Amino acid sequence: MMADASEMLAAALEQMDGIIAGKCIALGSGEDDLQGKLDHNWVTRWLDDIGLPQYKSHFDEARVDGRMLHFMTVEDLLSLKVGSVLHHLSIKRAIQVLRLNSYEPSCLRRRPSDENNVKPAEICQWTNHRVMEWLRSVDLAEYAPNLRGSGVHGGLMVLEPRFNVEVLALLLNIPPSKTLLRRHLATHFHLLIGSKAQRLKQDCLENPDYTVLTATARVKPRRLSFGSFGTLRKKRQGDGEEYVCPMNVEMPKSSSFQGGVQMLGDNLEQMDDSEGTVRQIGAFSEEINNLTVSVITPQFVPVCWCNSVQT
Repeated sequence: MMADASEMLAAALEQMDGIIAGKCIALGSGEDDLQGKLDHNWVTRWLDDIGLPQYKSHFDEARVDGRMLHFMTVEDLLSLKVGSVLHHLSIKRAIQVLRLNSYEPSCLRRRPSDENNVKPAEICQWTNHRVMEWLRSVDLAEYAPNLRGSGVHGGLMVLEPRFNVEVLALLLNIPPSKTLLRRHLATHFHLLIGSKAQRLKQDCLENPDYTVLTATARVKPRRLSFGSFGTLRKKRQGDGEEYVCPMNVEMPKSSSFQGGVQMLGDNLEQMDDSEGTVRQIGAFSEEINNLTVSVITPQFVPVCWCNSVQT
C-alpha cells in the first residue's frame, strides 16, 4: 500500500511540474514578452511622447516598465504624484494605444508624414509633439506651445469621449470671445478625428452625468473599506475599475485597429487560461498533501503498536 501511495505521489508531482513548466513557456512567449520589450528607460521617454515629462523622475525612481504600465492602477498613479483627471485619462488612452499596437516600442509617430487619407489608427499614434505640429499646419502655431506638459496626444484626442474641441481650446488658452478662431479649430479637429469619434464625443456630451473636463480637476483617492477585525478588505484581482486602463476597455471597431485588438484578445485568453492553471495547481497541491499523509502515517503505526506491546 505504501508503495502504491508513493508512486501516486511521484506521478502527481511530475504532472504538476509539467503543467508549471508548460505555462511558463507559454506566458514567456506571449504577453509578457510584448510588455517586456519596454524597460523603465523606455517608459520615461514615453512620458515625453505623450506630453507628461513632469512625471519622469517619479516613474524613473519607481522603475516603471511596460508590465507595470499594463497593470497600472489609479492608486499607483496617485502614489507617483499624478493627481490630475486629465493626466489620468491621458495615460489611460496612451496605454490603450500600446495595447492596440501590441506594445511595439516604435509605434508612436513623432514626425509629420503623408497626411492624405490619414486613418484614426495613425492619429492615435501621434505624440504630443506631433499634435503641436498639426496645430502649426492649421495656422494655430502661436497656441501650439501651450500643449507642452498637457498630456494631449493623438490617442487622447481620438479615443477619449470626454476630450472634445472645447477642452482643447481651453488647454490652448484660446479665449471664448475669439469665436471665429474657435470655430476654425473645431472644423479642423472634427475633420482630423473623423465622424465616428465625433459621434461618440457628442453622445458623451449629451449624457446627463457628463462633467466638464478641465485642467484643474483632481482625482479623489478611493476610500479604503474595512472588513472585520479592522483589517483592510483585499482588492479583487478581477476588478477592472481599479486599473487606469481597464482590461475590458472598449476597443475601436474600425478595421485599421483590428490587428492589435486580435493579438490583445489572444493575450487576454492566455491570462484567463493561466488563472485556471493556478486553480489546477492548487487542486494538485491538496491532492499531494493527502497523498503525503497517506505515505507517512503508516510508518508510525507499527512503532506505536510495538511500544504498546512492550509496555
